[in-house]
Amino acid sequence: MGLEDIQARTARAESEAGRTAGAVTLIAVSKVQPLDRVESVLEAGHRVFGENRVQEAQGKWPEFRERFDGVQLHLIGPLQTNKARAAMESFDAIHTLDRPKLAGTLARLAQETGHCPPLFIQVNTGEEPQKAGVLPSEADGFIKDARALDLPVTGLMCIPPVDEEPSLHFALLAKIAERNGLEGLSMGMSSDFEQAIAQGATHVRVGSAIFGARDYG
Repeated sequence: MGLEDIQARTARAESEAGRTAGAVTLIAVSKVQPLDRVESVLEAGHRVFGENRVQEAQGKWPEFRERFDGVQLHLIGPLQTNKARAAMESFDAIHTLDRPKLAGTLARLAQETGHCPPLFIQVNTGEEPQKAGVLPSEADGFIKDARALDLPVTGLMCIPPVDEEPSLHFALLAKIAERNGLEGLSMGMSSDFEQAIAQGATHVRVGSAIFGARDYG
């Protein structure tokens, strides 16, 4: 385990799937990780990271951005509408656009500021009531509505149910993206990112396999 191992496995999965080398962006999920672990991954040359909470990112990343050029920060956790402005200022991409109210808020702020990071729409492929995301049957309509608001929707994101075969969910997400002309597919985590790459993932979100187990203290 560790960054080099995950990078090697990513490259191997790309090759086995007939994908272009470097086609997949590895997002190192640094949420709740000690600063020294994050710093060691930065010092190893990695620059793309994922955080779950706006407030944690605001506290952690300004200093790292000053010290390390080229950092990209992706929001991969749920976004409250009252944190939308801060998220647009702090993150280079948002993976969790999941409801009309949030879309409207982002659109208003984008018009106001002239800026909006690339957006991924979260699809609840397992239709789990406790999980955020647009239902698969409503995804086409939501994508259309978001585009009508001039939002920069670049892809889709999913988190498969823990007790189901993830490849089925990755294939469903890829199908929805394809029929809507979206290229970005944010799917796959530590336990299943190679399967996601085989199904066309463009972004995989890997945390504990890079940094080690999280200590929620």
